This record gives sequence, structure tokens and C-alpha cells, in this order.
Amino acid sequence: MQSKVESRRNDFTFAVRLPASTSNLGAGFDCFGLALQRYLSVRATVVRDTARKCNVRTSGTSESAELPRNEENLIYRAMAFAARSEGVTLPSLRLSVRNEIPLGRGLGSSAAAIVGGVKLCGLIGGIKLPDEKVLEYATRFEGHPDNVAATLFGGFVITSPKHDGSVLALKRPWPPELKVIIVSPSFRLATKLARETLPWGVTRADAVHNLQRSALFVGAVAAGRYDLLWEAMRDRLHQERRQTLVPGLAEVLELPQMEGLLGLALSGAGPSVLALAVDHFDDIASAIAGCFQRYKVRTTSQRLEVDTVGCQMLSADYADYADYAD
Repeated sequence: MQSKVESRRNDFTFAVRLPASTSNLGAGFDCFGLALQRYLSVRATVVRDTARKCNVRTSGTSESAELPRNEENLIYRAMAFAARSEGVTLPSLRLSVRNEIPLGRGLGSSAAAIVGGVKLCGLIGGIKLPDEKVLEYATRFEGHPDNVAATLFGGFVITSPKHDGSVLALKRPWPPELKVIIVSPSFRLATKLARETLPWGVTRADAVHNLQRSALFVGAVAAGRYDLLWEAMRDRLHQERRQTLVPGLAEVLELPQMEGLLGLALSGAGPSVLALAVDHFDDIASAIAGCFQRYKVRTTSQRLEVDTVGCQMLSADYADYADYAD
């Protein structure tokens, strides 16, 4: 039997902030995640005397205005999933959201929403949800652990689901001099569509290729052997098959090495492209953007720092939200 979560007062409120993320980093398909300093902030307030399950206000990117304003919102759906898993019923809620993460660009916007929803469910419901349980619920809801682990823990995270549904996650240090350049085409790409392009099976040669390079990537980052990253980020499992969905991607992945550039990869499921670099950032971003421009695809470029903290609780009166005029 489900128990009803009761609030202590009408304005019972919690707030969280979650970073964007990139995943795969080339060969580390579905196991590497890296948190980035763009954020989703969510404030959840219990409300009484309403039949609506959820009411949502958003601000931030222009795309955020397109998100559902009711219980179909991904944050609330993740909250409801965690509540069902814990055997509780959510009260009616008001969500105030500020989002800096572009939607459908391979930067973990869904993962941030899902982790935020699971965390808020535990906070609103007074349920003790350790990070391991948050990661398990978020992975079950999302379908894969790489982005959700990065947005939960911050930094560079390596993940491995177990047969019992739990997820192993190992956070590793990320060198501050290793910068991330993101070049995003003007169109969106649904992760579901990007995953549907992948075959059910792969050859042994391709599997071994990615195993070797993903192991090399971890060792190269740890040892400061950045000269090895160019080869360590070469992938045979997903990027080539997604090139038909991202005009210009093939040309990006064929760019020659240039000063400051250490490696190139599709960011998550795409369509954004990730470059790891130590300098000459503008030149690198321009070279990548030029590959898309040949297909008349507009792009935006940004150099992002790595978020090392992950999901944070905020003060309930934190001002960086879409506020209600009550």
C-alpha cells in the first residue's frame, strides 16, 4: 500500500542544481561521462487545495519554453517514477525551473532533469535515497548510466551496470588544463533516434578496438599523456553509424591534428561535437564549425569548464528560477 507524502506547510520547498554532461568521449560508449558547467536549477514546492498534480514555470534557454508545464514534464515524471519505486504518492507540486542546457544537442539535458527529479522525490518525501539508489533509479529511467552518473557526481565518471540493476560508478580526477570545446549544430537530435541507428551486434575486431582505446583513454588522462588521446578517442561502435544523422560529422572526425587539439568525438548521441584541447580554442572551434557550414548548418561554439561537484542542494530561496507571481 502506498503512503501519502504530507508536507509540514504549504510552502514546503527544496531546490537542486545539476550540471550538463557529455558522454562516450569517443570509444567509451555508454560508460564514460563528463560533467560540464552549464546548469539546470529546479525548485519544487508542495501546494495544497489544487487538483493539478504539477504546475511548471521555466526560464533560461529559449527552447525551455517548449517544455511541458504539467505532469508530462520530464522532471516530474522522474519524480513520479522514483515515488512509485519507493511506494509513496507525491503531493501536488509547483516546479520553478531555470535551464541553461540546450535541448537535444547531446549535452545531457534529459539526464539532468531525471537526476533532479529523483533527488527531489527523496527530499520532498523525506525518503533517504543514497546516491547509489539515485543512480540506480535514474539509470533505469534513462536507459543508460553515463550522463546521469556525471550529472550526479560531477567530474569524469566511469560506469558499469550490474546484473541486479545497481550501477558501479568510479569518479576520476580530471586535469584542469584539459579543456572542452563544444560545437553545436542548430538542429536537435533525439537520443532514441540516434540509438536506433546502431546495430544489435558488432564484430569482435570492433569490440576489441573500443576496449583497447577506452582503457588507453583512462590511462592517458591519469598519466598526463595527452599525446595519446587522439588515438584513444577513435571509435568504431557508434559514430560512423550516426554520420547520416549529423551532416558534417564525417568531415569533423576526419580533421587533421592541429595545434592545441588533442581529440575529437560526437558529444553523447549528438549532434554536438566535442573537442579536447589545451590551447588555440578559437581556431579549433572554427575548423569544426567549417565542416558543418559546408552543409549550410549553423552552429554555436563554447568552451566549457568541467563541473567537479555534480548535483547540489540549494537554498529554497535561491533566486535563479522562473518565479511565480503568487
